[in-house]
Amino acid sequence: MRVDITVRTMDQSELTVMKEMVSMDKKGVVIPVTATLVVQALVSMVAFSAPIFAPTAAGDIGISATSVGIYIGLIYITSMLSSLLSDDFIGRYGALRVSQVCLLVCGIGLALAAVGSVPVLILSALVLGLGYGAVTPASSHILSRHAPANLMSFVFSIKQTGVPLGGAVAGAIVPALVLFAGWKYAVVIVGAICGLSAIMGQPIRRGIDCDRQPARRISFQGVAGPLRLVVTHRPLLRLAIISFFYGGMQLCLITYLVIYLTKNIGMALIAAGLTLSAAQIAGIVGRIIWGIIADRFLRPPLVLGLIGIMMSLGAVATASFTPDWSYPAIWIAVIVFGASAIGWNGVYLAEAARLAPGGQVSAATGGCLFFTFLGVVAGPPVFAGVAAYTDSYSLGYLLFAGFTFVCALVVIFSGHQKATPSTP
Repeated sequence: MRVDITVRTMDQSELTVMKEMVSMDKKGVVIPVTATLVVQALVSMVAFSAPIFAPTAAGDIGISATSVGIYIGLIYITSMLSSLLSDDFIGRYGALRVSQVCLLVCGIGLALAAVGSVPVLILSALVLGLGYGAVTPASSHILSRHAPANLMSFVFSIKQTGVPLGGAVAGAIVPALVLFAGWKYAVVIVGAICGLSAIMGQPIRRGIDCDRQPARRISFQGVAGPLRLVVTHRPLLRLAIISFFYGGMQLCLITYLVIYLTKNIGMALIAAGLTLSAAQIAGIVGRIIWGIIADRFLRPPLVLGLIGIMMSLGAVATASFTPDWSYPAIWIAVIVFGASAIGWNGVYLAEAARLAPGGQVSAATGGCLFFTFLGVVAGPPVFAGVAAYTDSYSLGYLLFAGFTFVCALVVIFSGHQKATPSTP
């Protein structure tokens, strides 16, 4: 087997990123990218609030803080379903309308957690997941129609910075809301922000959803279509399987970092929240840098492999934390971890869009995300089980470091089938 390290020559190397953005603006890309970025950031802020208020809420509800892994897993169970069902709804009502509904549903789902009972927490997670799962297929549908082919990874990576951006905002404001207003008011406030933002997207809806098909039939039997597309398309299937393990690693970092730092390392809640924000900010920067590298210098599969090696090393370093580690050393390790474990998604989604057959970007994205979300569903509970059984969060991070390292080697040595850009 050979390692493909072909370096692509730069097209119009005299152009800077700023000039590329000006070119994108002329092609009508900035408004769609901004809209999808904001939606992604808001739903991510909602989802990432749970691990932050978990240490405080767990005592009031009478459950273990590690149970947040189950909550996150439930979110992604319904995300799997809504990602598969989203294609027909996107076609009929428009991708931005679906995104608006997703914002409302996510806000309602998080607000339900304020009831503070286990049954309603389960309902909260399931409702939140219904909104979360359809956001990415909707945004991929929008961006595949507007992104220039030679900037596909870059554009998708900009949109995907919404995930760590939302996490960074949550890490920065939710601990303060919890301390000053209580965790129940905190989740209601965050949910309300998400819901109100859905209304603010209405003025641009007509232009972005101009391709909707009002007569399109909604068929719940179509749930098998995106899965069939991925399973029968070998490059898409390989990409989806890799995302299973990368997605699990990403959520284990995000879900347990604050709990790990406060319980095992002795950090204060606000300091731990800011450390999570540092990881998320590193993910923002990482997504953009990885997107540029995948567009300009290295083939996307090789980039995904290098990211996997980096996240494995970051997980090993995180597992090595002790109370004797200085804050700067912890931040350096977490930044490396975040830049990779949170930074891979833009390259992944752009590659899924490239590999998708013509006119099936949202279906291919939904099918791939089924595997991604499946990894996210399995990852946190497995991590929680390891942590509970061994009383060691470090072993959980080491276990997932092994998984992602193997995936990285597989994607690097598997070669690459040249992708043809999809047509909208």
